Amino acid sequence: MPWRERSPMDERMQFVADHTRQLWSMTALCDRYGVSRKTGYKWIDRYVRQGAAGLESRTSRPRHSPQTTDPAIAKAIIELRRRETWGGKKIVAVLAERHPTWVMPAVSTANDILKRAGLVTTRRRARPVPPAVYTAPAVSSPNQVWTADFKGQFRTGNGQLCYPLTICDRWSRFLLMCHALPTPSTTATKEMFRRAFREYGLPERIRTDNGEPFAAASLGRLSRLSVDWIRLGIYPELIAPGAPQQNGAHERMHRTLKADTTRPPATSLRGQHLRFAAFRRRYNRVRPHEALGQQPPARLYTPSPRRWPKIVEPLVYPGHYEIRRVAAPGVMWWHSRRVSISTVLIGESIGLEPIGDGEWDIHFGPIRLGRFDERTRRIQPAARRQR
Repeated sequence: MPWRERSPMDERMQFVADHTRQLWSMTALCDRYGVSRKTGYKWIDRYVRQGAAGLESRTSRPRHSPQTTDPAIAKAIIELRRRETWGGKKIVAVLAERHPTWVMPAVSTANDILKRAGLVTTRRRARPVPPAVYTAPAVSSPNQVWTADFKGQFRTGNGQLCYPLTICDRWSRFLLMCHALPTPSTTATKEMFRRAFREYGLPERIRTDNGEPFAAASLGRLSRLSVDWIRLGIYPELIAPGAPQQNGAHERMHRTLKADTTRPPATSLRGQHLRFAAFRRRYNRVRPHEALGQQPPARLYTPSPRRWPKIVEPLVYPGHYEIRRVAAPGVMWWHSRRVSISTVLIGESIGLEPIGDGEWDIHFGPIRLGRFDERTRRIQPAARRQR
């Protein structure tokens, strides 16, 4: 026959019955049921005062906890989360600054409040990956490095393609530009960068990927856009092909941009641009950034002292260089014979540094384009190395 299952309530009722029959002393009875004498007396007292109901299991939760989060603070945490897509860490930082007299809960408590309110979606745990070997060069002040990229294109509600161009200061995370373009053309991209240069000055370097219009299949991976930057004294820094993690901070910003402004997209390109403008204001002036000690980027960013020049001076090369001007259709003349260089350098001056007998290194500004052998009139392209 099957074993009879007994609940804790059955055990307690049997304990009281055995005590009533006085078959054992209290010490022996408690040993028989595996409880302390204090617990045994508690059960008997409850049975005398409340009957069988007194033997039911009770919660051990305290009636009052001095550590409980103030309901007003919990409500403020929930309301801020409904307006922003932030987690507990940023929400606690913002509320603590807005209400200095509030006793804010721990970040883990704020996250628990959001979970109980159904405002947090549990994500699937990502598969662990080995750490990246590449480490981006350190920056210590604004405008040392700007990062730029096109966020993946998408269609607005009316079917028009949108290409978001974003420009960010690497050190302060300040979002300098976030503009909805109908096409990632060189002309439109140039105009956006010129706006940024006029408003914020010139950086020392601009880091991008190897896609157009930032790079091209030419000597030194130069494009018409990067040629303009070099003439302004800006070094065009390229990450390795297929390695977006080398521009990780910018890619992380793109994830936040996509979540806040494109799900779903606006009905038109203008509407999408207005969303980007609102996002940029919040991102720079309201949203705390963990890498900045939970400060918004606008508190740390200052414009560059290198202002947009009214006249762009020609590039200057060392005195021992041979100077050649690149003519249409992208050639230089060497001993009355044409040598192909690049169409993106038409009208620009390049410098040739003597290396050995009949061999020259070709430079455009700080970029080494390749090695020229005057005997064969051929150029061996140089690998693009970051300095």
